[in-house]
Amino acid sequence: MNPYFGKHFGSFLLLFGKRLFQLIQGSLKFEDLASDEVQIFVLVLLAISSALVGSFLVLRKMTMLANSLSHTILLGIVIAFIIVRSSSQDYGSPMISISEMFIAALCAGVLTALFTEMLTKTLRLQEDASIGLVFTSFFALGIICVSLFTSNVHIGAEAIMGNVDALHRNDLKLAFQIALFNVLITCIFFKQYQLTTFDPMLAKNLGICCGFFNYLLMFQTSASAIGSFRAVGVVLFLAFLVCPVLIAKLITSRLKILLLIACASGMFASMISVALSRHILTVYQTPLSTSGLSVCILVCIYLLTVFVKSLSSRRAYAK
Repeated sequence: MNPYFGKHFGSFLLLFGKRLFQLIQGSLKFEDLASDEVQIFVLVLLAISSALVGSFLVLRKMTMLANSLSHTILLGIVIAFIIVRSSSQDYGSPMISISEMFIAALCAGVLTALFTEMLTKTLRLQEDASIGLVFTSFFALGIICVSLFTSNVHIGAEAIMGNVDALHRNDLKLAFQIALFNVLITCIFFKQYQLTTFDPMLAKNLGICCGFFNYLLMFQTSASAIGSFRAVGVVLFLAFLVCPVLIAKLITSRLKILLLIACASGMFASMISVALSRHILTVYQTPLSTSGLSVCILVCIYLLTVFVKSLSSRRAYAK
């Protein structure tokens, strides 16, 4: 039985802290994690991945391209599902592996970036127009493929809207691997990312290939999007990329601190959203979307930060 059943907000957080301490001590096994704990850990890891990648995307003004990637990757996943189903003897609902999904999403992400760059440089379209054209075309093809070939499974609904309640321990392992990958890449190439983001001309003069790090960032975005599909879907993934970074930008202008604050705000919203979702279910018997709550909490934190900063600015100006 779920130990969090019937818990209110405060008691939920107290029990989670107690069980987290037991998990760190080793008295609580990984296999004994409750569904609420899996939800928190997956959303927290997703928040870390999204904050690290989203910080550089926002600072490079590449948010629209990231939004395009998060949607066009759906086409790659559906095509991979169709290929697996056609080559499998189980024509009902064959399982697609994480590696196959990852390769398909990566291919779709690379094609999105290449087509966008081609339209911008060859046809001399504006970058936002190119992104809009590629984004809508690929996403529309993905929706058509979903309706035609995957009507008996939930690949479309889960990929687009997400389903936090359906998360299990395998999703936690995937989220941990993606978060670890993004943390390592950010730590190893921090100086290169910093230079190519703020002074690309200096980076070129120092022999740093800006194009390579642009595509590496796109690769990280694709990986993060894959980890987010079952949790928040492609629609809300962009909020995890952007909102924590915007919150952090209001507080600091130092890159390292910005990354830490962005990660912390995303982690805080993730944990509170699961606790609040359980509280509302306990008190009002109303199930709410946990991923939707987390995004709403992030937006509320952003608005509160804007209000506090504007208030402090007015007081400083008055003095």
